[in-house]
Amino acid sequence: MNIELSRVRQNYWAILVAAAACFLFEAVWYSIFLQPWLNGIGRTRGWLMGAGVNPNLQYATALVSAAVMAAAISCIIQLTGPQTVLRGIKAGVLLWLGFVLTTCSTEYVFEVRPFSLLGINAGFWLGGMILMGAIVGGWKRKGTALEAAPRVEKKLESMRS
Repeated sequence: MNIELSRVRQNYWAILVAAAACFLFEAVWYSIFLQPWLNGIGRTRGWLMGAGVNPNLQYATALVSAAVMAAAISCIIQLTGPQTVLRGIKAGVLLWLGFVLTTCSTEYVFEVRPFSLLGINAGFWLGGMILMGAIVGGWKRKGTALEAAPRVEKKLESMRS
């Protein structure tokens, strides 16, 4: 199987914006579901505040992970057809279904975690991947002068005929 990675042109601005949007969505999502999430992991707000984990490390990990995921979604979109918002959403949903939901479900069953926690965590990733897919799918990079030159030349030729 020969995958044409040369067809993939990453739009780093779109990836950055998608990662930031996912990060903000995550903040809102877990603010809304904070208490059920804490119940699901068997912790309290007090534990959360006194855990001694560096929040900068947590936030950086979340942002970098979202950027990697947005870049992967962008690759899938470009390798499977036209780059559109709808294709981005479909790619996000299918990748979530094939990898995130299946991985989390298996993990939660063996760790005997509550299904409500699976709904919170996997639900966030569904929304986040749809959001990132829509952004990287819909945000087309403007062509460089070198990429546009053949199109301009062809258009000029058709106008002369």
